[in-house]
Amino acid sequence: MRVGFLRLTTCLILVIAISLPAFGMSNGPGAVNSDGDLTVKYGCSCHNNGAPSDRAVVMVTGVPLVYEPSQQYELTIKVADSLTLSGGEGNVQAGFLMSTDAIGNFSWDESEDIRYADGRQDDISHSEPDLDGTWLVNWQAPSEDVGPIQFWLVGNSVDGGGIPDDMDYWNILSFSIFPQDTVTTTESGATLATRTVSVGTYDSLFLLEISDEQLEKERQDEISQRVFSQGNLFYWTSLVALIVGAVLQKEILERKYDDGPEYLALELAYPEAFRRAAGSIIAFYFGIRWGSSDSPIVFQDVDFTEFLVGTAFFISAWAGYGVYRTILAARSNPDVKDLM
Repeated sequence: MRVGFLRLTTCLILVIAISLPAFGMSNGPGAVNSDGDLTVKYGCSCHNNGAPSDRAVVMVTGVPLVYEPSQQYELTIKVADSLTLSGGEGNVQAGFLMSTDAIGNFSWDESEDIRYADGRQDDISHSEPDLDGTWLVNWQAPSEDVGPIQFWLVGNSVDGGGIPDDMDYWNILSFSIFPQDTVTTTESGATLATRTVSVGTYDSLFLLEISDEQLEKERQDEISQRVFSQGNLFYWTSLVALIVGAVLQKEILERKYDDGPEYLALELAYPEAFRRAAGSIIAFYFGIRWGSSDSPIVFQDVDFTEFLVGTAFFISAWAGYGVYRTILAARSNPDVKDLM
């Protein structure tokens, strides 16, 4: 009874581990892009072939012109596809990365999908892609006058296909907040209390005119990307299901006909089991490491992170199953030919 329970538990663990490649992982952008530069200052090198686009509208409201030491300011970050803003059918998912080079402190409500960026613990980023591309964040000024404070904000508007392609757009916004008594103006204090800063051409924000041919092309591109993404998902899911089904069928038939793996002597079983166990542990380690990293694994402008993560988990599960089969072989009763 106990042996049967252990075997059933092992099979369930294998099914769960092997099925992991079918699920995508969503994280915020990496602090460093694939070119080795800071993403928040130089932008993304994978989306839209590494080129910024005015179609990605990035804006911040509630920005003060001057700051008071230790004063807290509420900022509203907005990232969107200009086509969507103008009432068209554009991208509806967005993300961001914001930095002040560790000057001042960021905070936010727990309901906001925001976190500190990996590799740049004073920068902030989205933790999940946002459907409306809006985040509320508080920034507290430093306790003393440190001169002008530079902000960098990079935002991307994506189609949600899971692949960094030409339908994903990004842009960079940079602005400064000055210390008190350094700005001379005739405007009233109320007028300059806060402001909205944004990036994106005037045409992209307000006068966007897209022809029917462009709309149809974008619709066709969106369909093709969706088919490609879903096709990959269905292919790998089906492959995993077939492998799991074959393994379970083999285990069931072996028990039904009192069959099993051929006898393996202990002096051979021990090194074989250790090799397979080491392979399983190493593959599982790389799967966890790649899956939890914000830096994409890019080759020729294609993000292979999810594929490599899934492959690593699959290899880990298959090697673990090999350890189980090695143990069964070592426990099998030897035949006459095995003793001769």
